[in-house]
Amino acid sequence: MNYIVATSINPPTEAIRKFDALPDWKLLVVGDLKTPLNYHLERGTYVCPQEQDKYDKELSKALGWNNVMRRNIGILMAYDLGAEVIALVDDDNIPYENWGKNLTLGKATMTHYYHTDLPAFDPVGAADQCLWHRGFPIQLLAQRDYNWGWKDITPTVQADFWDGDPDVDAICRMEYAPQCVFNHEDFPIAANKPSPFNSQNTFLLREVIPNYFLPPGIPRMEDIWASYYAQAKGARVIYCEASVYQSRNEHDLTKDLVQEFVGYEKTLRLINDLAESTGLYIKYEPDHGHAFNLYLRHF
Repeated sequence: MNYIVATSINPPTEAIRKFDALPDWKLLVVGDLKTPLNYHLERGTYVCPQEQDKYDKELSKALGWNNVMRRNIGILMAYDLGAEVIALVDDDNIPYENWGKNLTLGKATMTHYYHTDLPAFDPVGAADQCLWHRGFPIQLLAQRDYNWGWKDITPTVQADFWDGDPDVDAICRMEYAPQCVFNHEDFPIAANKPSPFNSQNTFLLREVIPNYFLPPGIPRMEDIWASYYAQAKGARVIYCEASVYQSRNEHDLTKDLVQEFVGYEKTLRLINDLAESTGLYIKYEPDHGHAFNLYLRHF
């Protein structure tokens, strides 16, 4: 069985109800302290805070509450249940009919293969030159100039795009307020350098999970830094056509901007450190490193 993992502080949304109805997937929704007490799924499983503490109290405490890092608990639960593929979704990403079908994971796939001499690649910029993916180093924006050809890639991560309000950062969203319909002919996309992928419409092979962890303490960058680390440890990502419409939950863009500043300041250094380091590790603050160690003990 393949698993879908989501977090939510809302009653079941349209997206969650549609994910819950998919016949070939099992849905796990990881709750938080703000999640309604009467949360109910027709087919899937809701994991309440008490059940999360029972599963791993020490890890649960290290992750903290009222944050998307609770998703780590759901990832580990799905892994323990034998999931071969774990899909990470958000409750405001409404799946299309093509969602989860014709996955490329573990299969040789012909891609639009981009080459760059920069330390990182921007998949959103490849599809729309005005925009950029959340977590792509903004220091590199003016230098994006890619060449591409065709190449077979065998991915262990498939990051699908999102029509509607795509996953761009606060600066990009303030400037462009994008509402997108991406051209399916531009996909799939892969590149010769690491690139950001999120945890809101992404499929991971089982083998990726021991090197995939959303660290606490860096909101808006937790999944991005996790993506760079996983690639440094050998994960291979391709980006496929939009399989959801993102009807984005209400956000305070100024708050998003403040939270993303750690990425503006440090992501490029992180990418360079990962490329140069023989140990290939992210230098978390001590409490973040402790949480990662607690996560790793499950393997």
